[in-house]
Amino acid sequence: MNNKLRTRALPLTLLAVALSLSAFSQTAAPADPKSVPVVDGGIGPCSADFTVTDAAGAPVYAAKIKVHIAYGFMYARKLDLEVGTNSDGKARFTGLPERVKRGLYFEASEADRTAEAFDDPANTCKTQFTLALRKKP
Repeated sequence: MNNKLRTRALPLTLLAVALSLSAFSQTAAPADPKSVPVVDGGIGPCSADFTVTDAAGAPVYAAKIKVHIAYGFMYARKLDLEVGTNSDGKARFTGLPERVKRGLYFEASEADRTAEAFDDPANTCKTQFTLALRKKP
């Protein structure tokens, strides 16, 4: 390898090493189990707050809440959102649209238990749900 090529290759190699080291040095802070997880749909001013419990009323940690949203002109745009609950069984969706074709249908699940909720944001833009998970039939 001649000197000219070696001189060009050295800075590129050093840059690649520096970038890979910076990627390894970034670590995520541990998630606080008490902070309420929030997913922002970014398509409107409405929100939905959830408290998920078991049949006995105890909060359920790491339950998944899903919603499918059809919005926009002729409701042609689609958005699927999902959030998990914290140790208090709480989770929140923000940025939900005011107008949707058939309302918003939320489904919460954890292992073999589920619960459902429905909201029409045109009537209740900011809503709160308490869902009790039950075994699937």
